[in-house]
Amino acid sequence: MRTFWCEFKQEPKWIYRDGTNDFNYILTTENINMGKPAQIKTQQTSASVEDFINKVKDEQQRKDSFVILEIMKKISGEEPRMWGASLIGFGNKRYISANTGREVDWFLIGFSPRIANLSLHLVLDINKHADTLKKLGKFKTGSGCLYINKLTDIDIMLLEKLIKVALQGK
Repeated sequence: MRTFWCEFKQEPKWIYRDGTNDFNYILTTENINMGKPAQIKTQQTSASVEDFINKVKDEQQRKDSFVILEIMKKISGEEPRMWGASLIGFGNKRYISANTGREVDWFLIGFSPRIANLSLHLVLDINKHADTLKKLGKFKTGSGCLYINKLTDIDIMLLEKLIKVALQGK
């Protein structure tokens, strides 16, 4: 039996070749952290979603938040959970970055009542849904989010459709 070695950034690990020319790799969690999610700052908490929304100062935003809460709850079939101090998420999934291989646990869909607007975290392909978004109403987009000032600015039925589409892609 011949022995070859290979380095995995930290310390050399050995690769053994048997008589059939098959390679057997000895991979341990010491040299590769595959399957272990990255620890991110924003984690799911046990805080009350309703208490958080009731503390929103702007009355219209508070009312809109309860409407979005019920829409997302109905469509996802999931109970809302607080993520960090200000995000409300539905469901849970381990995402793996295609670029880095980094894994993180995150919600399927969610939202947050921010000072300036309501931030809906849907992670949609803007180009793929351009026709629907044109009809949605007044909003802004950014990094997988829709930013809405108030629900009366948009078509709620189209928003529900976009939320369903976002969930189907996950």
